Amino acid sequence: MVCGGFSCSKNCLCALNLLYTLVSLLLIGIAAWGIGFGLISSLRVVGVVIAVGIFLFLIALVGLIGAVKHHQVLLFFYMIILLLVFIVQFSVSCACLALNQDQQGQLLEVGWNNTASARNDLQRNLNCCGFRSYNPNDTCLASCNKMAHKCLPCAPIIEAYAGEVLRFVGGIGLFFSFTEILGVWLTYRYRNQKDPRANPSAFL
Repeated sequence: MVCGGFSCSKNCLCALNLLYTLVSLLLIGIAAWGIGFGLISSLRVVGVVIAVGIFLFLIALVGLIGAVKHHQVLLFFYMIILLLVFIVQFSVSCACLALNQDQQGQLLEVGWNNTASARNDLQRNLNCCGFRSYNPNDTCLASCNKMAHKCLPCAPIIEAYAGEVLRFVGGIGLFFSFTEILGVWLTYRYRNQKDPRANPSAFL
């Protein structure tokens, strides 16, 4: 049977959702690993990563059940949700790739000022204090501050990697956004195909 057939569409859709399942479990595992080794203490950051992982897992589960059962309603909702996720993810990925250095610096400074726990993690892991300057009255968990050494500001260190990280995140986001539009197309095609093993009169 050619790849445009019922079985091939079903198998491709199942494989795609298994990939999403693995990615979702990987996200949850990375968050748990970060907490376990003390690399991340920000409950907000961990909560967002775990929430994204659980959301992706639920989407993949809906798609997998819909593909196996050829369930029209589940496949319809899966297709709509995947399309919405594609629009959001494609927009965010393009924005990550389009940011220049000044915009990256402004975005990093906003995140620095609004996330105290993540700020403490960065200062401790990067051994720096303050974003562009350090106020001695502020809390800094870096080892250089505990040893009464002069600490470097964190902005140059973060900005040195910010461009690479944003390009990496944008590239990964674009890759998965195209897998999502592929999933929408496969789902639409699969929903309109008839199971050759089913009773022809029971299809509609």
